[in-house]
Amino acid sequence: MSSDGNKKQFWKRNTAKVPGSIQHVYGAQHPPFDPLLHANLIKAGNKPPPSTPGKPKKATTFQEFESITSDAWDVGDDDDELLAMAAQNLNIEVVMETANKVIENHSKQQERRRQDDTTEPGQGEEDAQEEVAAEEVEEEEEDEYLRVEEVEAISPDASFASQGSPYADSRLVKSHSEAPIGSPRDAAGERAALHRQRSLPHRPPVIPLVARMADQNTSGTPAMTEREASRLDKFKQLLAGPNTDLEELRKLSWSGIPRQVRPIAWKLLSGYLPANAERRESVLQRKRQEYFGFIQQYYDSRNDEHHQDTYRQIHIDIPRTNPLIPLFQQASVQEIFERILFIWAIRHPASGYVQGINDLVTPFFVVFVFEYIEEEVENFDVSSLQEEALRNIEADSFWCMSKLLDGIQDNYTFAQPGIQRKVKALEELVSRIDESVHRHMQQYEVEYLQFAFRWMNNLLMRELPLRCTIRLWDTYQAEPEGFSHFHLYVCAAFLVRWRKEILEERDFQGLMILLQNLPTMHWGNEEVSVLLAEAYRLKFAFADAPNHYKR
Repeated sequence: MSSDGNKKQFWKRNTAKVPGSIQHVYGAQHPPFDPLLHANLIKAGNKPPPSTPGKPKKATTFQEFESITSDAWDVGDDDDELLAMAAQNLNIEVVMETANKVIENHSKQQERRRQDDTTEPGQGEEDAQEEVAAEEVEEEEEDEYLRVEEVEAISPDASFASQGSPYADSRLVKSHSEAPIGSPRDAAGERAALHRQRSLPHRPPVIPLVARMADQNTSGTPAMTEREASRLDKFKQLLAGPNTDLEELRKLSWSGIPRQVRPIAWKLLSGYLPANAERRESVLQRKRQEYFGFIQQYYDSRNDEHHQDTYRQIHIDIPRTNPLIPLFQQASVQEIFERILFIWAIRHPASGYVQGINDLVTPFFVVFVFEYIEEEVENFDVSSLQEEALRNIEADSFWCMSKLLDGIQDNYTFAQPGIQRKVKALEELVSRIDESVHRHMQQYEVEYLQFAFRWMNNLLMRELPLRCTIRLWDTYQAEPEGFSHFHLYVCAAFLVRWRKEILEERDFQGLMILLQNLPTMHWGNEEVSVLLAEAYRLKFAFADAPNHYKR
């Protein structure tokens, strides 16, 4: 067998699902530590020679891929502009222009930050005045855009495929992912940072995994800007009415939900609570009682012979759920998760419990904890909450997770056909939007199923910090079929976001380590907003034009 073939077999053997291994516990946050792989990473200039391009190897079985990967896990002015893109009746030119503007503004902000690092002391006040003036102009432009949005509608039979030449240029789809690479100094700095993160699997996080101070909409209570206060008022006014307009709530929520109203907004958007305000309390009381009725009826059967395998697997997986966040290592929290997952599993025998479902409880649990506390949640001791509050959080998390899984249950039935279809669709989509990345992975015989299985199985939760997942789910719940359909376009945008790093890797081993350990630890709302803008643009271009989607 060739040297390159040995490395591929070595990789597969050492990323297999071994209970207790670092790979199994930490997923994307920490790659499997192996002396051979580690040595190759830290020896500068001694990368293995690239494999000889040839006929791609035959794909291994789905079960083998599954066993390898199944253990996986409003910022600024731009967010308000994304709000308009959520409306289905926008003119296509307005949508594409807005998505481009979000990405362009992000690039300008990054450039301003680099300039701030090199600004002379005497120039500070003048630059600040210019920046304020620029922001005022942007606000005026956005107000004008929102006025245009109200009157510009696209005809019901119009589609992407029927539009004229402005969208025949594929650069509209590829612009962000194929942006010019920065200066040599910037590129060297990024490579050094990526090298450090990937070669130090046990380094503790520098910032909180649930929240960081810059992300006011996720957690923490720094002073809100005037714009953020205005958005919060809009949510409160909408939610205060006797009947909440769910369509308007979706439009507002697409660009992020303020922390203060996120619990009730998620319950409404998921369909757990009714739009009628007078009925909400009675529905909550009935559903919470129903859940604890299930606990009394079924939970004692967890040690029965026909359920003990399910319970044992849940019991093993719970400590591996967000292992770097102290909140989820508390015994009382793990008991809550065990009950939620066991009850869901026995009530859904078509799929039962599948590894990865345990991750899907965590965003709901964190958001509903915020309904009762003001402080940071990462190190919060849940035993300080009243028992009734904990019971409410548990029941609400169960029902909202159930609503989510109802829409993607074919991801978890026998052979997981939903995931297989979505991974295949992702491969086809990437081959159309970024052929260089697609061919590069073909050249080094990287199968999409080897890395994207986890992206679909865990909804990118093992690739992003939890604070980013919560922001992402604001949009998923506001977007029609967000978890089952829009997620595909987010995955495509996420993959091509790393095109420079992908194209720099010249062997199978390096590509797999990169794709299973993408450097997103410091991501926040801003990065997620840009990712969603790119994903929305892809969806608008391809979702209603299947001939653009397939070869």
